[in-house]
Amino acid sequence: MPLRIGFVREHFSSPLLQFAEADGGKTFTLVKCPSGTGQLIRRLENDEIDVAIALTDPLISGIAKGSKAYKLVGSYVTTPLNWAVITGKDSQYNSISDLKGTTIGISRYGSGSQTMAYVMALQQGWPTSELKFQVNNDIRGLIDSVNDGSTSAFMWEWFTTKPFADAGECRFIGSVPTPWPSWLIAAHPTRAPADALRAFLATLSMYVRAFDAPEARATADVAFIKDKFGYPEADIQAWLKTVRYPQDCAEIPRQVILHTLDVLQKAGFVQRPESGFDVGAFVNTAIARVV
Repeated sequence: MPLRIGFVREHFSSPLLQFAEADGGKTFTLVKCPSGTGQLIRRLENDEIDVAIALTDPLISGIAKGSKAYKLVGSYVTTPLNWAVITGKDSQYNSISDLKGTTIGISRYGSGSQTMAYVMALQQGWPTSELKFQVNNDIRGLIDSVNDGSTSAFMWEWFTTKPFADAGECRFIGSVPTPWPSWLIAAHPTRAPADALRAFLATLSMYVRAFDAPEARATADVAFIKDKFGYPEADIQAWLKTVRYPQDCAEIPRQVILHTLDVLQKAGFVQRPESGFDVGAFVNTAIARVV
């Protein structure tokens, strides 16, 4: 049975989409999760997908909070994600500092839009225990909420939301880059067969290396993203300057896990056990190599 791979259909997924087109459903099928990592985690829990390509912080915090639905099996993007802070087109908010004490829109609890709100609060010196959230499911619901005033702002990846800002539907009032590499790969501990998972990661590594090559960045990557997502060439080229992929998707740097946990603990989003965090509890070491 082909692996069910959950993903968010954004420009970051381009190498995965190229792999999927070549595979033709023989070894895996793609399952779109437009609400983001919170939705990906729920689908892992509900036996709707076997593997998730998802944001680093929600995946790690989920395991830290006791989830047994998945373990980390690989890396997907090695550079930070730039989260835009977005408000309504006519709202009263003009800077991140204006948001203190207000209700922030998130896609789901446990999502990147929530964990990064904690990071933003940590950077601003706000008490994270006082953060207030409203769940709005997806980008459309989040934009509607900042325009009807039920939330003050929300956070989403910069280039994904830029077309909405360019169209005048919302406004950017700041940005918060992740303090860690942005995307990891997780899999259910029993539903994803080890041999199939190893083969998937090995071939995905070939596609991300090809996408990451300088010659591809100059022409082919731009053309692919423009065709699949309709972004202006200038935005695609600007994004490509900010992103890098791993040479080997089956490797996970130990420091990525430890640093993410350290920041999330300082932000009040996870609690460190008395004995400290055990990296081995986060990774399926039968599949991934911790480096």
